[in-house]
Amino acid sequence: MSVTLERSRGQLALLTLLVATTVTSCDSTPKHWGYGIEGGPEQWGSMEPAFALCSTGLSQSPIDIITAQVDDIDLEALRFAYGGTPLDIENNGHTIQVNVSSDATLSIGESRFKLAQFHFHGPSEHKIDGIHAPLEMHLVHHDDAGLLAVVGVLIEAGDANPELAKAWTHMPTEAGTSQTPAGVKIDLPGLLPGSTEGYHYQGSLTTPPCTEGVRWVVLMEPIQASPAQIDAFGAVVPPNNRPTQMLNGRTVTR
Repeated sequence: MSVTLERSRGQLALLTLLVATTVTSCDSTPKHWGYGIEGGPEQWGSMEPAFALCSTGLSQSPIDIITAQVDDIDLEALRFAYGGTPLDIENNGHTIQVNVSSDATLSIGESRFKLAQFHFHGPSEHKIDGIHAPLEMHLVHHDDAGLLAVVGVLIEAGDANPELAKAWTHMPTEAGTSQTPAGVKIDLPGLLPGSTEGYHYQGSLTTPPCTEGVRWVVLMEPIQASPAQIDAFGAVVPPNNRPTQMLNGRTVTR
């Protein structure tokens, strides 16, 4: 794969993730994708030519991580340089997303990525040994070339999460609406578990256009949210997890 092609794919992925758009075909008929029977994941690949990888791609996400089959190797540690960010929260019709305006970064070895946004899926998109978590948070990062690194954080039922509480207090309940409450900041480190060990693999966006070339890390240690916080998300966002995809020979490392 040429550098030009890889960069263009990364830029397409970044554009898809950072800008909320309605995809239209040449006849201007809106194509609405979602998670139900109509326009659901099984149909994504045939809805638009740009979505073809959702059906034909061989490096798709999410996956079921079978821990007995994960390779243990020495990997560069993740280095999160996170601080606070003003709360800018939106309901884009597919998920609840918090847009990040601070200079929060993730380093993996020599590669450095800027945090653009984080959003949620319920139940989790990734499975561990066949089991879903109640929620999963995706921290979406990009580098200067537009290539993506996404960190998945599983969320289990337990104690209430103070940082989620700030976001949930201002969660927009209507699709296409947002909230930017004055003086409210999210402490990004409070959304991370104590350990940053994770499962690494090469995958894709989990939403159309399912662009591949995404660097995935699913953290091994979950964070907690109270049952009430988990239920509050589900009351606003119906199940929004793409089914797990075949590995097709890919290796998952730990």
